[in-house]
Amino acid sequence: MIVRARSPLRLGLAGGGTDISPYCDTYGGSVLNATINMYANCTIELVNEDAGITFIAQDINQQYYTPICVHIALEGELLLHKAVYNRIVRDYNQDQPIPVKVYTFSDAPPGCGLGSSSTMVVTILSAYKELLKLPLSDYDVAKLAYEIERIDCQFSGGKQDQYATTFGGFNYMEFYENDRVIVNPLRIRHAIINELESQMILYFTGVSRSSAKIIDEQIKGTNAPHSASLDSMHEVKRLSYAMKECLLKSDIDGMSELFKQAWTAKKGMSSSISTSSIDELEDRVLSAGAKSMKITGAGGGGFVMLFVNPVNRLDVESTLKELNGRIQPFHFTQQGTQSWTV
Repeated sequence: MIVRARSPLRLGLAGGGTDISPYCDTYGGSVLNATINMYANCTIELVNEDAGITFIAQDINQQYYTPICVHIALEGELLLHKAVYNRIVRDYNQDQPIPVKVYTFSDAPPGCGLGSSSTMVVTILSAYKELLKLPLSDYDVAKLAYEIERIDCQFSGGKQDQYATTFGGFNYMEFYENDRVIVNPLRIRHAIINELESQMILYFTGVSRSSAKIIDEQIKGTNAPHSASLDSMHEVKRLSYAMKECLLKSDIDGMSELFKQAWTAKKGMSSSISTSSIDELEDRVLSAGAKSMKITGAGGGGFVMLFVNPVNRLDVESTLKELNGRIQPFHFTQQGTQSWTV
């Protein structure tokens, strides 16, 4: 038996960072995001027991094998693959081992700011859901993916990525204490999406980074009352409301202006969010005619989103091509995680 799954990566348009505990537990968080046509992919083959368990991450050239077992130690490489297997066996297969060969690959590298790690967890979970015909809702899948990453693997991070890729499309998300999440799907007219795509450029800086340090700095700032970092978090959340309103009203120029404010506020959350090379990139693209830019994700590298008047697009792209990264073509997508049997 063979099953496959794929899940879309996401752009964090506004509010990123307010979905991280303890900020969202204390103040409530809100995030505006949208999925794009870049994916994390998974294939699971059900094999004979004597073939054991094999995980193959094709994009990062890592592989793991073990004879058939109920629990795999969370150490070494491919921790997420191991943790998903452990949870599925424990919670959904009566502690009976599953002989599988799991292949994965992502359209974006780890640490790129598009939620690739969380998206991969959701994709693997969706494939197991298809394999075992599990009655899991979208909320169930997203919450389980969050628990696997943040609790089982102890990786720092927020909650938006798991929900964004599971639900798909444009979503305004609210985060509260006790891991309560409300996903509000937004109905965006095609004309608005077309205009948004015409004015946006997605650019990979060429630098992948670990978000853990940046997130840990944000958490430290949240725990310090009346700190500049906490004030910046409040501003980031406020701007997510305003960005949602601009999007729904097709005010793309307003979104571009809010990007400037959101980027300034985001940089105030941690000193590691921007770097000298990112600052130079910003100077170059604004001089070339871009209206605004902002990192998508925790910061420090990864992908950058730019707003640009379409008549200046070629000039901005020409400037970007002089730098060390690459322009990433994309379209917004309305579908979340999908799985099917071959």
